[in-house]
Amino acid sequence: MSRIDDTRPFLPLRIAVLTVSDTRSLTDDKSGDTLVERLTGAGHILAARDIVIDDRARISAQLRDWIADAGVDVILSTGGTGLTGRDVTVEAHRDVYEKEIEAFATVFTLISMQKIGTSAVQSRATGGVAGGTYLFALPGSPGACRDAWDEILRWQLDFRHRPCNFAEILPRLDEHLRRK
Repeated sequence: MSRIDDTRPFLPLRIAVLTVSDTRSLTDDKSGDTLVERLTGAGHILAARDIVIDDRARISAQLRDWIADAGVDVILSTGGTGLTGRDVTVEAHRDVYEKEIEAFATVFTLISMQKIGTSAVQSRATGGVAGGTYLFALPGSPGACRDAWDEILRWQLDFRHRPCNFAEILPRLDEHLRRK
């Protein structure tokens, strides 16, 4: 069963938050604020924060910039994961993924089902890895961001979480890119 091993040190990760929206600004970005509050409250470091419009090329470009930044370990995006014509965040994420973490979407859907029932099928939350960086695309509601953080990411981004976690394998994500 999952647990925190207090004999292991907490290792803060550097996390960037990207809000995808045609209408939000930093002053009214409740979902971005929710993620920042949660990640800093857990002891992680806010590495960067930005807002981009619902444009696949712009989203991908921002993701690539942060993937190339050695000061960013994890990217959390919020918004643009739905089904409308403007919702292109998932496609932008997949444009940069080297590997997709399929189970993230499955677990997020299971958690969402408990909160919003069958409406959970409308979310296309996703997770992946690129350039030694974790990327997670979350829906644009504060509730969905809370659910993703509190039920999944809080634990998987904590080095102390047992039996395993994303944080402990972070140094090995880009081993295929290094010379042997």
